[in-house]
Amino acid sequence: MRGVTAARWTPRYRLLDLIRFRETIAMRSPLLLTALLLASAAHAAPQPPISDETILEGVQLGEEVEGRVDGDLNGDGDPDTAFIIASPDSRDLYVVLSYRSEVDFGHQPGGQLKLPSDAFGPAGLTIKKGVLIIEDLSGGTTALSATYRYRADKVEPKMRLIGLDATVYSRTYAHDGNAMSWNLVTGDVETKLLRKIGDGEDATYEDAFVTRFKRTSKPVYMNDTPDAEEQLVAFTKAK
Repeated sequence: MRGVTAARWTPRYRLLDLIRFRETIAMRSPLLLTALLLASAAHAAPQPPISDETILEGVQLGEEVEGRVDGDLNGDGDPDTAFIIASPDSRDLYVVLSYRSEVDFGHQPGGQLKLPSDAFGPAGLTIKKGVLIIEDLSGGTTALSATYRYRADKVEPKMRLIGLDATVYSRTYAHDGNAMSWNLVTGDVETKLLRKIGDGEDATYEDAFVTRFKRTSKPVYMNDTPDAEEQLVAFTKAK
């Protein structure tokens, strides 16, 4: 999917302005308010996800939609959407959450995540049991493999980070690597050294110096997600 626009994709402004417009018209027109109430009952079935056309309205020249996934993230029965807008210099993931009230329904922004621009290919996007999983591989000869897990917050219309895994390793087995896994719900952290063994076609990694400890955190929302490699370095230096 490709498209061109005069301004960068800004879901917060476009979608929330549309919502405010609907609410303003509804308050000014009792007849329309009644119609919306009737429409609400008529639209009890799940609303469709945000359209490709809406996403493409914000794609600039040189950008493309790297991928998208639809599924229920906030538990309201309606499909939500996560998608990545990529260019040679940047990659941004956006989440759009559905909402439904007595008089209106639609979509609103749920978060944004900046991804490394030097990706080896499209990130993997899946939704399993209400959890958004992003699997990304970037770098060069030394690569960063990162997996992010998010769940919709129960109070705010935001995506909350619940898990972060990161591995830095040599694709040619030129050096050792490091890996970490952080469960932000329980605070459990595991770090390990990936020790290079063997040479040539027999080269591989084996786990060494596995360390487990607790690192509790206040809620971390998608927009405040730490850099995966920096978090890996911080944890491996801490222990």
